[in-house]
Amino acid sequence: MNATPRPGLARFAWFVLAYNVIVILWGAYVRATGSGAGCGAHWPLCNGEVVPRAPSAEMLVEFSHRVSSGLALVAVIVLVVWVWRQVAAGHPARRGAAASLVFIITEALLGAGLVLFRLVAHDESLARAMVMPLHLANTLILLLCLTLTAHWLSGGAPLRLKGRARVFGILVALLVLFIGVGKSGAVAALGDTLYPSRSLLDGIQADVSSTASLLLRLRILHPALGVVLAAALVFGLAAIPIAADDRRGRMARRAVGVLAAAQVVLGVMNVWLLAPVWMQLLHLLVADLLWIALVLTASGALAEPAVAGPDLDRR
Repeated sequence: MNATPRPGLARFAWFVLAYNVIVILWGAYVRATGSGAGCGAHWPLCNGEVVPRAPSAEMLVEFSHRVSSGLALVAVIVLVVWVWRQVAAGHPARRGAAASLVFIITEALLGAGLVLFRLVAHDESLARAMVMPLHLANTLILLLCLTLTAHWLSGGAPLRLKGRARVFGILVALLVLFIGVGKSGAVAALGDTLYPSRSLLDGIQADVSSTASLLLRLRILHPALGVVLAAALVFGLAAIPIAADDRRGRMARRAVGVLAAAQVVLGVMNVWLLAPVWMQLLHLLVADLLWIALVLTASGALAEPAVAGPDLDRR
């Protein structure tokens, strides 16, 4: 019998994933517009108030991000409770949902730390340069957990690693490389925010200047690593087998190739246009979609072969 839980739960899981992507993009807007200090060094209150009065534009941006982040936490909690009530013990969605809750709590704590230690707005400290990549890595792992949870609730097979050391090694390498590129992107985006370039030539000179900020001198790493990642994804995934009947996995692998190419083009445009806020958000959106597609591809490549078995739903 089919072990897929009720469709409403699966749809809600995909909704929670999509909503978290929107929250991530809004958080990037907060950083790109320098609105992170809109609520002062207060958390979870905004300037010491539950609902700020006479808010400024920066306060509205930051406060709305906090509200949307809080709703994301509530949505994940609802997802965990719903999964625990409907899905029997042993179903992989239980582990995916529990891990999602852990990492969204970590996400909230990292965001709180940025605010409480004033590592926001125009802060140029080394501490901020170290926390931002960590924040980005946690975000990607959160999306991984939510993606796998939705995938498993939609009938995706559990993972089986036995006898797949080569495939597993390639996929782990690609995922780790992706996180590394993402972390370098967080540093590059922070440099673009703190030290906006007046022209393309001005930006290139800052990248190679020995007197420029370390954030600017590290900025060149992101496009270089991005090209390496795109090539690794195209050639690495070509050698990854996915079952012919796994429509989601095969579609995800095709999406990885398309999105990787699009991301390279967007990266070039981002540099050429001097990283306007809208382009930064589009670049991040495609990066998140590429990550989700890569996770779905990996889950398809490592899926346990389909066998007849008992229904795991609780009726």
